[in-house]
Amino acid sequence: MPPSSAQSSYGARPPHQPRALVATVRKADPDRYFCALFAPAEKREGLWLLYAFNHELARAREVASEPTLALIRLTWWREAVEGVEKSHELATPLAAALQAGWFDRADLSALIDAREAEAEPEIPDYARFMNFARGTAGRLARIAGKFLGADAQSVEDAGTAYGISGILRAAPFLARQGRSLLPTDGTTEARLIEAARGLLPARVPKLARPAALPAVFARRDLSRPGGARRVADRLAVITAALTGRLDF
Repeated sequence: MPPSSAQSSYGARPPHQPRALVATVRKADPDRYFCALFAPAEKREGLWLLYAFNHELARAREVASEPTLALIRLTWWREAVEGVEKSHELATPLAAALQAGWFDRADLSALIDAREAEAEPEIPDYARFMNFARGTAGRLARIAGKFLGADAQSVEDAGTAYGISGILRAAPFLARQGRSLLPTDGTTEARLIEAARGLLPARVPKLARPAALPAVFARRDLSRPGGARRVADRLAVITAALTGRLDF
């Protein structure tokens, strides 16, 4: 069977990565790491590379003592995506993946652009909050889906819902740091939960399913905000991976 146009844009074999990089994803982004296990074996390292890149963008503000330094870190990664040679354990395999066409430079640049909102003093309203969730977690899921062979809005919606649930889960931790990613216009948590639930798809294209599986975690998290991850959550993801249904 000939590959789809989305599949033909990406190589069948992602670049080899240092084990330390994969270990970082497993520790820093365990949900997406676990979901990537359901991707074809030859695609898993590519997904973990993408998720490692996302982790570096997410921590730009976390490790910076002030917003300006976060923007400098994001600029460093923007240059790497644009083709400037960088000496870094992630930048090297990322450059190889981009050179081979496994990921689109514009897609990764858009992820960086979306992260700039974290350097702002606040997210002022519901609309900008939703744009942030869609531009970060939503776009990340869509890029992962494209890499797997299916470019679909439903996958982006699934990722956006997961992003919203993740922000809600992280809110207490960020508050202790004096930070917040929640809108400051009085939008209630209940409204954000409702918005996330409205985005959750029942199904997505089969090829892109591993990219959307984090939505299974989101569906369960939204019913118990702040709750700890449970064994049952992973069992639900396994069931979704096997059946194609994400509404567990």
